[in-house]
Amino acid sequence: MRFTVEKVRKGEDVIAVTGNVLRDYLTDLFPILEVGTSAKVLSIIPLLAGGRVSEAGAGGSAPKHVEQFIEQGHLRWDSTAEFTAITTALRFFEEKYGDKKAKVLADASEIALTKLLANKQWPGRKPGELDNRGQHYYFVKYWAESLAGQSEDKDLQDKFLKPAKELSENESKIIEEFKAAAGKPANINGYYFPDEDKLSVAMRPSKTLNNIIDAI
Repeated sequence: MRFTVEKVRKGEDVIAVTGNVLRDYLTDLFPILEVGTSAKVLSIIPLLAGGRVSEAGAGGSAPKHVEQFIEQGHLRWDSTAEFTAITTALRFFEEKYGDKKAKVLADASEIALTKLLANKQWPGRKPGELDNRGQHYYFVKYWAESLAGQSEDKDLQDKFLKPAKELSENESKIIEEFKAAAGKPANINGYYFPDEDKLSVAMRPSKTLNNIIDAI
Protein backbone atom coordinates (compact mmCIF):
# COMPACT_ATOMS: atom_id res chain seq x y z
CA MET A 1 0.00 0.00 0.00
CA ARG A 2 2.87 2.38 0.76
CA PHE A 3 4.32 1.74 -2.72
CA THR A 4 0.90 2.24 -4.35
CA VAL A 5 0.14 5.48 -2.50
CA GLU A 6 3.58 6.90 -3.32
CA LYS A 7 2.96 6.25 -7.03
CA VAL A 8 -0.53 7.73 -6.88
CA ARG A 9 0.70 10.90 -5.14
CA LYS A 10 3.25 11.39 -7.92
CA GLY A 11 0.44 11.19 -10.45
CA GLU A 12 1.87 7.99 -11.93
CA ASP A 13 -0.21 5.04 -13.15
CA VAL A 14 -0.03 1.92 -11.02
CA ILE A 15 -1.50 -1.54 -11.38
CA ALA A 16 -1.54 -3.64 -8.24
CA VAL A 17 -3.09 -7.03 -7.52
CA THR A 18 -3.99 -6.89 -3.86
CA GLY A 19 -7.70 -7.73 -3.99
CA ASN A 20 -10.10 -5.97 -1.68
CA VAL A 21 -7.30 -4.55 0.45
CA LEU A 22 -6.33 -2.18 -2.35
CA ARG A 23 -9.93 -1.48 -3.34
CA ASP A 24 -11.07 -0.71 0.19
CA TYR A 25 -7.98 1.33 0.99
CA LEU A 26 -8.10 3.56 -2.08
CA THR A 27 -11.80 3.80 -2.88
CA ASP A 28 -13.31 3.59 0.60
CA LEU A 29 -10.89 4.84 3.24
CA PHE A 30 -9.87 8.17 1.74
CA PRO A 31 -13.34 9.28 0.54
CA ILE A 32 -15.00 8.11 3.77
CA LEU A 33 -12.70 10.42 5.73
CA GLU A 34 -14.29 13.26 3.75
CA VAL A 35 -17.96 12.25 3.38
CA GLY A 36 -18.50 10.03 6.41
CA THR A 37 -20.00 6.89 4.91
CA SER A 38 -19.43 4.55 1.97
CA ALA A 39 -23.05 5.14 0.88
CA LYS A 40 -21.77 8.43 -0.59
CA VAL A 41 -18.77 6.83 -2.34
CA LEU A 42 -18.73 5.91 -6.03
CA SER A 43 -16.01 3.77 -7.62
CA ILE A 44 -15.65 4.10 -11.41
CA ILE A 45 -13.91 1.13 -13.02
CA PRO A 46 -12.86 1.42 -16.70
CA LEU A 47 -13.17 -1.85 -18.65
CA LEU A 48 -10.68 -3.12 -21.21
CA ALA A 49 -13.25 -3.20 -24.04
CA GLY A 50 -14.15 0.45 -23.45
CA GLY A 51 -17.07 0.12 -21.07
CA ARG A 52 -17.32 1.36 -17.52
CA VAL A 53 -18.61 0.00 -14.20
CA SER A 54 -20.00 2.38 -11.58
CA GLU A 55 -19.92 0.71 -8.18
CA ALA A 56 -22.18 2.61 -5.82
CA GLY A 57 -21.76 2.52 -2.06
CA ALA A 58 -21.51 -0.61 0.05
CA GLY A 59 -24.04 -3.37 0.65
CA GLY A 60 -22.96 -4.62 4.07
CA SER A 61 -25.71 -2.72 5.87
CA ALA A 62 -28.48 -3.65 3.41
CA PRO A 63 -29.96 -6.58 5.41
CA LYS A 64 -30.54 -4.41 8.49
CA HIS A 65 -32.00 -1.63 6.36
CA VAL A 66 -34.48 -4.01 4.70
CA GLU A 67 -35.35 -5.56 8.09
CA GLN A 68 -36.20 -2.12 9.45
CA PHE A 69 -38.21 -1.32 6.32
CA ILE A 70 -40.30 -4.48 6.67
CA GLU A 71 -40.88 -3.93 10.40
CA GLN A 72 -41.23 -0.14 10.57
CA GLY A 73 -41.85 1.08 7.01
CA HIS A 74 -38.68 3.19 7.08
CA LEU A 75 -35.87 2.64 4.55
CA ARG A 76 -32.68 4.38 5.61
CA TRP A 77 -30.63 3.22 2.62
CA ASP A 78 -28.70 6.23 1.27
CA SER A 79 -28.80 6.51 -2.55
CA THR A 80 -26.31 9.37 -2.89
CA ALA A 81 -23.72 7.20 -4.65
CA GLU A 82 -26.41 5.79 -6.94
CA PHE A 83 -27.40 9.30 -8.00
CA THR A 84 -23.73 9.96 -8.72
CA ALA A 85 -23.64 6.78 -10.80
CA ILE A 86 -26.50 8.13 -12.94
CA THR A 87 -24.40 11.20 -13.69
CA THR A 88 -21.31 9.18 -14.61
CA ALA A 89 -23.38 6.93 -16.88
CA LEU A 90 -24.73 9.97 -18.70
CA ARG A 91 -21.21 11.40 -18.97
CA PHE A 92 -20.11 8.11 -20.53
CA PHE A 93 -22.74 8.46 -23.27
CA GLU A 94 -21.71 12.08 -23.76
CA GLU A 95 -18.01 11.18 -24.13
CA LYS A 96 -18.37 7.97 -26.14
CA TYR A 97 -21.19 8.92 -28.49
CA GLY A 98 -21.22 12.72 -28.42
CA ASP A 99 -24.75 12.64 -27.03
CA LYS A 100 -25.68 16.27 -26.35
CA LYS A 101 -28.87 15.46 -24.45
CA ALA A 102 -26.86 13.18 -22.16
CA LYS A 103 -24.59 16.15 -21.39
CA VAL A 104 -27.52 18.37 -20.44
CA LEU A 105 -29.04 15.61 -18.30
CA ALA A 106 -25.67 15.01 -16.61
CA ASP A 107 -25.09 18.71 -15.92
CA ALA A 108 -28.55 19.00 -14.36
CA SER A 109 -28.00 15.80 -12.37
CA GLU A 110 -24.79 17.22 -10.88
CA ILE A 111 -26.60 20.40 -9.85
CA ALA A 112 -29.36 18.31 -8.26
CA LEU A 113 -26.86 16.19 -6.34
CA THR A 114 -25.02 19.31 -5.14
CA LYS A 115 -28.27 20.78 -3.76
CA LEU A 116 -29.18 17.47 -2.13
CA LEU A 117 -25.83 17.33 -0.30
CA ALA A 118 -25.84 21.03 0.59
CA ASN A 119 -29.27 20.61 2.20
CA LYS A 120 -28.24 17.32 3.88
CA GLN A 121 -31.32 15.56 2.51
CA TRP A 122 -30.30 11.97 3.02
CA PRO A 123 -32.13 9.32 5.10
CA GLY A 124 -32.34 9.52 8.86
CA ARG A 125 -32.26 6.47 11.12
CA LYS A 126 -35.80 6.57 12.56
CA PRO A 127 -39.37 6.43 11.20
CA GLY A 128 -40.76 9.92 10.72
CA GLU A 129 -37.42 11.25 9.50
CA LEU A 130 -36.62 11.55 5.80
CA ASP A 131 -35.99 8.12 4.29
CA ASN A 132 -34.86 6.77 0.92
CA ARG A 133 -38.15 7.65 -0.73
CA GLY A 134 -37.97 11.25 0.40
CA GLN A 135 -34.36 11.45 -0.72
CA HIS A 136 -35.42 10.31 -4.20
CA TYR A 137 -38.15 12.96 -4.25
CA TYR A 138 -35.70 15.77 -3.52
CA PHE A 139 -33.19 14.52 -6.09
CA VAL A 140 -35.90 14.34 -8.76
CA LYS A 141 -37.26 17.78 -7.74
CA TYR A 142 -33.84 19.42 -8.07
CA TRP A 143 -33.09 17.54 -11.30
CA ALA A 144 -36.37 18.65 -12.90
CA GLU A 145 -35.82 22.25 -11.75
CA SER A 146 -32.31 22.24 -13.23
CA LEU A 147 -33.58 20.89 -16.55
CA ALA A 148 -36.39 23.44 -16.63
CA GLY A 149 -33.95 26.26 -15.85
CA GLN A 150 -31.35 25.46 -18.52
CA SER A 151 -31.50 26.80 -22.08
CA GLU A 152 -29.03 24.48 -23.80
CA ASP A 153 -31.73 21.99 -24.85
CA LYS A 154 -35.17 23.46 -25.55
CA ASP A 155 -36.91 20.08 -25.80
CA LEU A 156 -35.75 19.01 -22.34
CA GLN A 157 -36.56 22.43 -20.94
CA ASP A 158 -40.13 22.30 -22.26
CA LYS A 159 -40.56 18.70 -21.08
CA PHE A 160 -39.66 19.51 -17.48
CA LEU A 161 -41.19 22.96 -16.98
CA LYS A 162 -44.51 21.56 -15.75
CA PRO A 163 -43.09 18.68 -13.60
CA ALA A 164 -40.60 21.08 -11.96
CA LYS A 165 -43.39 23.49 -11.04
CA GLU A 166 -45.63 20.70 -9.71
CA LEU A 167 -42.83 19.03 -7.72
CA SER A 168 -42.01 22.35 -6.04
CA GLU A 169 -45.60 23.42 -5.34
CA ASN A 170 -46.54 20.05 -3.82
CA GLU A 171 -43.44 19.55 -1.63
CA SER A 172 -45.28 19.70 1.73
CA LYS A 173 -48.04 17.39 0.54
CA ILE A 174 -45.60 14.81 -0.85
CA ILE A 175 -43.49 14.77 2.32
CA GLU A 176 -46.63 14.35 4.45
CA GLU A 177 -47.71 11.39 2.31
CA PHE A 178 -44.30 9.81 2.89
CA LYS A 179 -44.55 10.39 6.65
CA ALA A 180 -48.03 8.83 6.73
CA ALA A 181 -46.56 5.59 5.33
CA ALA A 182 -43.82 5.39 7.96
CA GLY A 183 -43.98 3.70 11.35
CA LYS A 184 -45.95 0.63 10.27
CA PRO A 185 -44.88 -2.70 8.70
CA ALA A 186 -44.30 -2.87 4.94
CA ASN A 187 -45.79 -6.03 3.47
CA ILE A 188 -43.56 -6.98 0.52
CA ASN A 189 -43.73 -10.79 0.85
CA GLY A 190 -40.11 -11.64 1.47
CA TYR A 191 -36.55 -10.36 1.43
CA TYR A 192 -34.74 -11.98 -1.52
CA PHE A 193 -37.78 -12.36 -3.80
CA PRO A 194 -40.35 -9.77 -2.73
CA ASP A 195 -43.67 -9.37 -4.54
CA GLU A 196 -42.92 -6.63 -7.08
CA ASP A 197 -46.44 -5.17 -7.02
CA LYS A 198 -46.44 -4.94 -3.21
CA LEU A 199 -42.92 -3.55 -3.26
CA SER A 200 -43.98 -0.84 -5.72
CA VAL A 201 -46.88 0.14 -3.46
CA ALA A 202 -44.58 0.29 -0.41
CA MET A 203 -41.89 2.31 -2.18
CA ARG A 204 -44.32 4.71 -3.88
CA PRO A 205 -46.75 5.78 -1.12
CA SER A 206 -47.18 9.35 -2.38
CA LYS A 207 -50.03 9.50 -4.89
CA THR A 208 -49.21 13.13 -5.58
CA LEU A 209 -45.62 12.34 -6.55
CA ASN A 210 -46.67 9.27 -8.54
CA ASN A 211 -49.10 11.31 -10.64
CA ILE A 212 -46.45 13.92 -11.44
CA ILE A 213 -43.82 11.32 -12.37
CA ASP A 214 -46.20 9.14 -14.38
CA ALA A 215 -47.31 12.13 -16.45
CA ILE A 216 -43.78 12.97 -17.65
